[in-house]
Amino acid sequence: MNIPFYQIDAFSKKIFGGNPAAICLLESWFDDNTLQSIAAENNLSETAFLVPKSKGQYYLRWFTPTVEIDLCGHATLASAFVIFSFIDSTLSSVDFETASGLLSVAKSGQLLSMDFPARAPVPTEIPPILSQALGAEPFEVLKSRDLLAVFRDESVIKDMNPDFDKLKQLKDVFAIIVTAPGETSDFVSRFFAPNAGVLEDPVTGSSHCTLIPYWADRLKKNQLHAFQFSKRGGELFCENAGDRVRISGHAVLYAKGELHL
Repeated sequence: MNIPFYQIDAFSKKIFGGNPAAICLLESWFDDNTLQSIAAENNLSETAFLVPKSKGQYYLRWFTPTVEIDLCGHATLASAFVIFSFIDSTLSSVDFETASGLLSVAKSGQLLSMDFPARAPVPTEIPPILSQALGAEPFEVLKSRDLLAVFRDESVIKDMNPDFDKLKQLKDVFAIIVTAPGETSDFVSRFFAPNAGVLEDPVTGSSHCTLIPYWADRLKKNQLHAFQFSKRGGELFCENAGDRVRISGHAVLYAKGELHL
């Protein structure tokens, strides 16, 4: 069986930037073990699997190399890019049925704009091991699905060198987001998910479901410009919309071909 396959760099205007995602177009679902094996073989932070439902509507699931996850931004953006660019160029928006409900992606000028659920964080106690693991002490820690550690200066985020063995000891959180005010953007961040098989994600759409409500409230503005530090780096254009957030960015094709199963 030949499966159409694309590798897209999301949240970037050029290849080798942003966050790479593998997109696999299926006619119907394989068993979960096969899906997980494909994601492990691809060895990217996420592989997205799409099954068509109707015109402009798809079922969508995301897998890291080790687990299925409930929400992924960059692979959703990449999936929409594939549909708009290679499947149906007449569409101006596409809907995905996912574990996190209905997600929509629309063309917005040169950008693709995702409509995602907001995950506003709430204050929580600072786990004793967190500062040791991050090598710096946050002035505030909050929690949604992820742990959000807030720092005062962009340079702390940029220069952070986490101890991933210690981060793995943190329980009851999917991942750790670190963030601070930006020097040339409203805020910056990084994202660590060692217990999900991803030590550091290059650019993370789902983390901005938490970051946008936090920074919109703190900065008293709903339109936000964000940058995620990593070796690849990525730029996101964000909007706070109450119980929803809009996350926009660019995407570019790196590779396309077929998987042979």
